[in-house]
Amino acid sequence: MKKKIFLLLVISIVGCKKNTDQIPPATVDFYVYLNQPQFQTLNTVGNYVYVTGGVKGIIVYHKSIDEFAAYERTCPYDPDVSGALVQVDSSGLGLVDYHCGSRYNILDGSIVSGPTAYPLRQYYCEYDGVSSLHVHN
Repeated sequence: MKKKIFLLLVISIVGCKKNTDQIPPATVDFYVYLNQPQFQTLNTVGNYVYVTGGVKGIIVYHKSIDEFAAYERTCPYDPDVSGALVQVDSSGLGLVDYHCGSRYNILDGSIVSGPTAYPLRQYYCEYDGVSSLHVHN
């Protein structure tokens, strides 16, 4: 009986996996002003911009009238590879890292396909409803 309990304990400890997001932490805290020329495309739902910040940059996407999403561009599959960079695909409807082939949903950063085991890292977006978007973690 003791052997069974011990074996069960060992299996449960070994079988437990921690969510080990390998992307290094980064402090993100900036504002996007939609009335500035470089961000005016974000006034239209479905458009996006690449901005500096995070680890390898951030994609800011206008999801709906009053919703935005901000995704880390570092691919969680292999974040140490210099070419592992997430971008909006040619259709404008998905996110992809062409280096490893991982694809993600542009609406929520979830995995669509590819070798990755983790969704994209997201940052909080607070929209004032007029012209200011606060992106932070």
